[in-house]
Amino acid sequence: MVRVHHDRAHAARRTGTGRVTREPNRAAAYSGRPSAEPLPKTALPAVGLDADTAYRLVHDELLLDGSSRLNLATFVTTWMEPQADRLMAEAFDKNMIDKDEYPQTAELERRCVSIVSHLFHAPGEPVGVSTIGSSEAVMLAGLALKSRWRTARGLGPNDAQRPNLVLGSNVQVVWEKFCRYWDVEPRYIPITNDRFTITADEVMARVNDDTIGVVAILGTTFTGEYEPIEAIHAALAAYNESATVPVPLHVDAASGGFVAPFLQPDLAWDFRLPWVRSINVSGHKYGLTYPGIGFAVWRTAEDLPEDLVFHVNYLGGDMPTFTLNFSRPGNQIVGQYYNFIRLGHEGYRSIMETLRTVAGDLARRIAVLPEFELVSDATDTPVFAFRVVADAGFDAFALSDRLRKNGWQVPAYTMPADAEEVAVLRIVVREGFSADLADLLMISIDEARRDLGEGNGHARRHFAHT
Repeated sequence: MVRVHHDRAHAARRTGTGRVTREPNRAAAYSGRPSAEPLPKTALPAVGLDADTAYRLVHDELLLDGSSRLNLATFVTTWMEPQADRLMAEAFDKNMIDKDEYPQTAELERRCVSIVSHLFHAPGEPVGVSTIGSSEAVMLAGLALKSRWRTARGLGPNDAQRPNLVLGSNVQVVWEKFCRYWDVEPRYIPITNDRFTITADEVMARVNDDTIGVVAILGTTFTGEYEPIEAIHAALAAYNESATVPVPLHVDAASGGFVAPFLQPDLAWDFRLPWVRSINVSGHKYGLTYPGIGFAVWRTAEDLPEDLVFHVNYLGGDMPTFTLNFSRPGNQIVGQYYNFIRLGHEGYRSIMETLRTVAGDLARRIAVLPEFELVSDATDTPVFAFRVVADAGFDAFALSDRLRKNGWQVPAYTMPADAEEVAVLRIVVREGFSADLADLLMISIDEARRDLGEGNGHARRHFAHT
């Protein structure tokens, strides 16, 4: 038997002194010391690693995350074009707050705010800000509502009158945070087992002189449905004709703001309704941009109180700012502006129509299976929810867990207060989720329902025959 000392067998060479050294370009990737010893997880290591090794170790840990493309739980964009990826990578190092230092990034932000304002039919000069998603935008819009109410009531800084905000129990948790952080009484409208949006009558039963505003949702987190914004507006308009303190309407369009203008252009929900005074929208949802980017826009300058705007002398110039965050990278604005000029109105319309078609077809295929019942059907946004019927032999949580075994993340959750006994699964169809992936998901759903329901005697049909 011949012992081999070939370089390819040992990735080594012998020096003139007889010492064996490892050739860096042939060293095995996973045989070095960093792979053999655990790294510190909670404290800074005494000695660092070379860049390639550090990258590999972090990259490998992230393999434990689920695939973002198969995550049907999130509304957040998980795919953009390579050109957008490059542009955003080039702008990571630009701090949005340094408007004097990065004037063109500031100009792109101004253009984005203008585009959003015009998309929502603002009647005059654009008034708004870019934010880190709708969470910050909601806080800013809420602060503007409260400030305008205090002025209308003639309250001074030391007056302790506590206002209220009328909203559904189906709102995103950031509205609850706003009410708690800024001492506003939330007047929640409960949903029911068969109604998952608010109504105009329920709204008006809670409005009074201490109401800073009403929140209506264009695309609820739970089901993707639009709330009846035009009907709510009509009821508010009638109330405001004789109200001591008129009550404005804020539209939380985080999910639907970049859907309705293209799929339902004649739907009246935005600044075409005069008592809609502010709107928030998430660019990182159906604005098709990576997280986090959002916008808060107001109907007119009067709707954004001047006393909330700070003028900061920073890096040599006066900088008006209305944000909760100070430093943030400019790459999200760059990515959003890329989408706006790359897609245009026609491009967004085409994408939204495709997403709604894929979502609607998927919803119909699930609806005909005997174990499931639709709660919403993707008519409004490319989002739908369904529940598992009582005699299926399994529940929504078991189905969600079973789908994870094939890599799919389909969330199961219970509805808000007064409908907690209703458990649903929600599917969000985003850019990058094709009809082919929908077919693969249906295969997994069919396998899961047969495995989970096996032996319960429930009638079943294979999805291919639906």
